[in-house]
Amino acid sequence: MSGFQGSNMSAGPLPVKETIYISTAPPPEPARPTPVNVTVTKNGYWARTNRQSATSSAVFFFLVYGGMDFAASLGWDPTFNVLLSTEFSYSWFIGVIIGALAAMATMAFMPKQVYYVFGGLMQLTGSIIFTAAPGDYSCCLAARYVAGVGIGLITVPFIIHNAEVAATNQRGVTSGLEQCGLAMGIAAQVVYTTEWLTLNDSNSNLIHGILGIIFSLLGLAMSGMAMESPVFFLQRNQEQKARSCQLQLVGHNTGAANKYFEEARIYVVESSSRSLGEELVASAMPFVKLLLFRCCVAFSFSLPLTSSIIYSSQLVEGISLPWELYVWGVLRLIGTLVALFFLDTIGRKAVSLVGLLCMAGLMLGMAGLYNDLLSFYSMAQICNIGMAFQAFAGLFICSSSVYLGEAFPLRLKPYLVGLIVIVEQVIHVIVIACIGSEVGVNFFAYFLSVGIIMLLCVIFFAVSMPETKRMTLREAGHKFQKWYDVTIY
Repeated sequence: MSGFQGSNMSAGPLPVKETIYISTAPPPEPARPTPVNVTVTKNGYWARTNRQSATSSAVFFFLVYGGMDFAASLGWDPTFNVLLSTEFSYSWFIGVIIGALAAMATMAFMPKQVYYVFGGLMQLTGSIIFTAAPGDYSCCLAARYVAGVGIGLITVPFIIHNAEVAATNQRGVTSGLEQCGLAMGIAAQVVYTTEWLTLNDSNSNLIHGILGIIFSLLGLAMSGMAMESPVFFLQRNQEQKARSCQLQLVGHNTGAANKYFEEARIYVVESSSRSLGEELVASAMPFVKLLLFRCCVAFSFSLPLTSSIIYSSQLVEGISLPWELYVWGVLRLIGTLVALFFLDTIGRKAVSLVGLLCMAGLMLGMAGLYNDLLSFYSMAQICNIGMAFQAFAGLFICSSSVYLGEAFPLRLKPYLVGLIVIVEQVIHVIVIACIGSEVGVNFFAYFLSVGIIMLLCVIFFAVSMPETKRMTLREAGHKFQKWYDVTIY
């Protein structure tokens, strides 16, 4: 009996089952943080989107005013007509070239926000000059140079900066805002200059300056919220700043921040591991593709196109300010808005090829009509074709901004993007100086040559241009280096 009790006492203090129960009691606890994680991810998405849109929104407002100056350079300025002063026409393009050169030379060591603020201040200065002295030719000419330098300082950094900070599935929309902003400025300039002359005889440069002040101030206010790219800090071996910047871009979502940071780190390491000669070889084919692509963008809006729509619409309607001018100015903007919806879904290549193919056909159609004896019917067709051309031009041009930010190796990207932007402005200057706005054989020769160039570019892009939707910058760059890529979607 006593032995039984002793063995029972020795076994009693070992509550095995009870201990197991206590250790398994907290299973519900790990499930409690799950909704918190979901909430953080959602907030991080919206925070990332808001910080990215702050940069693109700031540049968008600057580009709207740039588009107004752009249109004024190509015939949409009734005060100092381009036919009376060629310098007034190409002054803005010269300013853009100077600004792009300055950005190329300094982007290796200056943060992007400096360019946005300084370029915006130059645009604001030009706007104030326009408002203060709208009837003074010398003052307005100086204002156009200053505003051109400002837009050149902004454009090159934005194309590169946006490609580095934008989410992979949003890069098309945010990069396409470059051309969308210019198109909105073109539409504003065309509409208000046309309407202004019907209302009173005041100087239209006054409203140009007032609108410029508004857009410049909006851009400057938004540029203070822009975030620097983590790639910028990684190139300088400032890893802690790069991590902090990436964390803010993704709304303090640590998992997403680590993922994007690692991709950015590999992107920088891959570029730094190659020699300068290897970088140049890797840049050759992308440079050829994007140079031709951006040249077609330059031909999509030119002085001969402006002169053609004004001349043909006036002959058809018999009035100095026909309704076709309003439609012509707005259709380009509509085309860019449509393209923005498809750049990250259908893709950049298919949308741009459709737009360029239609542009080539319409351009050759106008050349054929100008080669014939001009009649009321032919001029009416030229007017209709000119309006349709701008709609398809808007569909085509948005992809160019996306491609420019994706195509080149990291080390040479500022120089090659800046060089292509400069060549685009040089094309406008050459067309203004050589072609002018004379009616007749100049129209036929211009439209025929440009139409053929566009048609050849359609074939070249169809077999060489890659589709880069939802790709990282590193993956897109590798695809651009291939000599051919027939994938459409």
